[in-house]
Amino acid sequence: MSTDSATPNPLVARMRGFGTTIFAEMSALAVQTGAINLGQGFPDTDGPASMLARAAEAIASGANQYPPGPGVPELRQAVSDHRRDHYGLAYDPDGEILVTVGATEAIAASVLALCEPGDEVIAFEPYYDSYAASIALAGARLVAVTLRPVEGRFTFDPAELRAAITPRTRAILVNSPHNPTGTVFTRDELTEIAALCQEHGLTAITDEVYEHLTFDGAEHIPLATLPGMRERTVMISSAGKTFSVTGWKTGWICAPAPLVRAVQTVKQFLTFTSSAPWQLAVAHGLRHELDWVAGLRAELEGKRDRLMEGLRAAGFEVLKPLGTYFVQTDIRPLGHTDGLELTRNLPALAGVVAIPTQVFYDHPERGGHFVRFAFCKKDEVIDEAVARLKVLGR
Repeated sequence: MSTDSATPNPLVARMRGFGTTIFAEMSALAVQTGAINLGQGFPDTDGPASMLARAAEAIASGANQYPPGPGVPELRQAVSDHRRDHYGLAYDPDGEILVTVGATEAIAASVLALCEPGDEVIAFEPYYDSYAASIALAGARLVAVTLRPVEGRFTFDPAELRAAITPRTRAILVNSPHNPTGTVFTRDELTEIAALCQEHGLTAITDEVYEHLTFDGAEHIPLATLPGMRERTVMISSAGKTFSVTGWKTGWICAPAPLVRAVQTVKQFLTFTSSAPWQLAVAHGLRHELDWVAGLRAELEGKRDRLMEGLRAAGFEVLKPLGTYFVQTDIRPLGHTDGLELTRNLPALAGVVAIPTQVFYDHPERGGHFVRFAFCKKDEVIDEAVARLKVLGR
C-alpha cells in the first residue's frame, strides 16, 4: 500500500514551485501522440561534418579523462580569438575564460557565485525557465521587467527597468537574441541597460547563445562591448545553437578574472569540468566552421519565413523574430486566450506541439495569449506542421 500521500515533500521549499519543465512536458506529449514537435528548440539535423569527425577522433585518440577544470586550452584559446575577431573584446584564455556544461550551467554557476540570499536579480520576461530556478537556488529573488510588443517587436520600457532597481539589486540578466520572443536588443536598449548597471554598481550576466543566429541584417551587440561594461559583465555563450549540437552541452563564460574565479569556485562543485572530446571539437568548429554557421543562419531565416507564412495562413497573428529559433504568435485571432490550454490540446486538435509563452512570465496574464513555435526543423516538417494547423482556422 502506497504511503506517498502521507510522505512529506523532501524538496527544499524554494524549489517547490518548479516541477517538470514545460519542455519535458510538451516533448513527452509529442512522443505520446505522434505529434510534430515544434516546441523544444533542438534542430533535427546535425552540425558540420568536420566538427563531428573531430569529436570522434578525440575519443579514438584517448581524450576521455578529466580535462582541466577551466577547460581545455585549445577551446579557451579559440573562444578568446573568436571574441577578439568578432567583437574586438580581449579575454585572456588563462584566467578570463571558463568552459561550462552548456550555457545553462554557466548561468546557474554565475548566479550562485554572485548572489547572496535576499539579493535581487532583474530579468526580462518572458524569460528562459532556468533563470528563475537558478535565482531560487541562490536564495535570491527574481524581479521581472516585461517585454511587450511595440510596432511588431518585443521591447522594454526604460522607466520600468529603472523602477525595478532597489538597494537589493545585485545583477541584471540580459538575453539577446532573446528566447522566447526572438527580439534582438538594439544599441539604444543596451545603452539604457549599461547606464543603469554603472549607475547602481550592478553586474550584467548576458546569455548570448543565439549570437550568430540573427536575421534581416539585425546585429548582435554584446553588452560587454559598450563603454564601461567589460569589467562588470559575465558574457555567456555556447556551441549548442551555433553549431546545431545542443546535446553536447558545451558552453563558456568570458569575464574579468575576479568574476571568472568566483564562478569557477561554484562550477567546480557542480560538474568540475565538461567533456574533453566535445571541447576539442568545438575549438575546431570556432576556427574552421564559421562559414557553415553563416550558411545555417541563412537557412534558418528561410525556415522562419516558411513557418511564419504557414502560421498566418492558419489564422495566427505572427510577430517577426530577428533572431533565435522561435516565432511568437498571438492566438486571439483564433478565438483562444489561454496558451497553456491550447498547447495541451493542440496535439489532439492538429497533431502539433508548441510551447505556451505564459509559463515564462512572473505575470502570466501578460503572456497568456502568446504561443511559441520553433522553426529549426526540416522544411518538410515545417510544411506538414502548418498544413495540420490550418484546421484551427476552419
